[in-house]
Amino acid sequence: MRAKDAVGRYGENVAARHLEDAGLRVLDRNWRSPSGELDIVALDGTELVVVEVKTRRSDACGHPAEAVTELKLRRIRRLAAEWLVAHDVHPSGIRIDVVAVQVAERGAARVERLTAVLE
Repeated sequence: MRAKDAVGRYGENVAARHLEDAGLRVLDRNWRSPSGELDIVALDGTELVVVEVKTRRSDACGHPAEAVTELKLRRIRRLAAEWLVAHDVHPSGIRIDVVAVQVAERGAARVERLTAVLE
């Protein structure tokens, strides 16, 4: 596994744990369709939450959440619709969150969750 892939996998594991600790129920991880991939799909009560995870080892290229562009958000929205068609889930609403994970040289990673970046 490439180092970049390992960092991404680590960040997704940290994000999933963070979401579960916050009371969300993770339904799916790394769901793929021909159109792309959703990192995490979860339920927050009855609301479906599609989570984009961005992990960085440093802030040399900016905050991890800055990598989630308007174009990326539109693609996530389309993928969320595809996910709903493929699964028997009927949420009261849908939102997109971003979890930014900054890997620390020592100690725990810093985790920041941006809620409802696009509803």
